[in-house]
Amino acid sequence: MSDILNKLAQCIEYGKISKDCPYPPNMKDQNGADELTKLALENGISPDEILEKSLIPAMANVGNKFSRMEIYVPQMLMSAKAMSSSMIHIKPYFISGETKRKGTFIIGTVTGDLHDIGKNLVSMMIEGGGWEVIDLGVDVGEVKFLEALNKNQNAVIGLSALLTTTMENMKNIVLAIKEKYPNSKILVGGAPVTNEYCKKIGADFYSPDPQGAVNYLKKLVS
Repeated sequence: MSDILNKLAQCIEYGKISKDCPYPPNMKDQNGADELTKLALENGISPDEILEKSLIPAMANVGNKFSRMEIYVPQMLMSAKAMSSSMIHIKPYFISGETKRKGTFIIGTVTGDLHDIGKNLVSMMIEGGGWEVIDLGVDVGEVKFLEALNKNQNAVIGLSALLTTTMENMKNIVLAIKEKYPNSKILVGGAPVTNEYCKKIGADFYSPDPQGAVNYLKKLVS
């Protein structure tokens, strides 16, 4: 059983999506995350165990490598795609209630900004950490965030921006959320965002990379 989980973790860390996927070259023709997740479930390994022993540690390794600049966005995206191919088989257990999520995370790129690569990476990393992710997309203002929060009042919120001009829109969104839900936790990130700016606008946490967001959420539920 542990052999399946170890191989699955390797597939996710190195971006082996399925047997048909040619990437990475040294794992060509081997089973990928898709096949190994199905095999794990068929062998009676629980979705919780798959998450805790394969997906979460593998994506943590990916996030830490990215933070240390040992890998870059393309490799990270391949790992995220491998994780997503595994999650396809696990999601039905979340929907049925057999397996519990750690929490809900609402994320969106703020008003006026159409960039989504950073947001998508954060979303996939956090989903791989066992959270339900509600991705509101791009060009999202306070109304959409508040609507999502009305339906998921214990959710954590993530705001992303890539431009200095759109970064300023974070402030209005944070103010609107904090006014209605003062105890809510708001994470901010993106190329122009800094920890100083995070504090200035009243957000709760800033991270320059996806793994920092994952680590913060882990502390919230520990």
